[in-house]
Amino acid sequence: MSSVASWSYTAKATVWRRLPGKDEYGDPLGYAAPEIIFCDYIAGLSAKIGSLGKEVVVKNTFFTEYALANEGDYIFIGESSEADPVVAGADEIRAVTRWGDTLEILTDDWALITGI
Repeated sequence: MSSVASWSYTAKATVWRRLPGKDEYGDPLGYAAPEIIFCDYIAGLSAKIGSLGKEVVVKNTFFTEYALANEGDYIFIGESSEADPVVAGADEIRAVTRWGDTLEILTDDWALITGI
């Protein structure tokens, strides 16, 4: 962890990564054991109802140096040892963005964005 991240990413979150592959119905084969990561986060907007139905909008954005998360994984504010992310109350990661470590050029930063 970069020295800048060590003072800015002080909160903890739990990530469940999707196992590779899908079953005969196209659903994930399950999730790996939960991993605790260091991060910071902000709350986002909420669902928006329009004439065409419910629009998915940002719920939470997590800032971290954790590079292994992908769309379809789940994340939860705080620590959880629950094997099932849905039971734990986790949110699905809908988008992942990456940017460079501007100050120390050691480890890239990531934004993990959840939706409703």
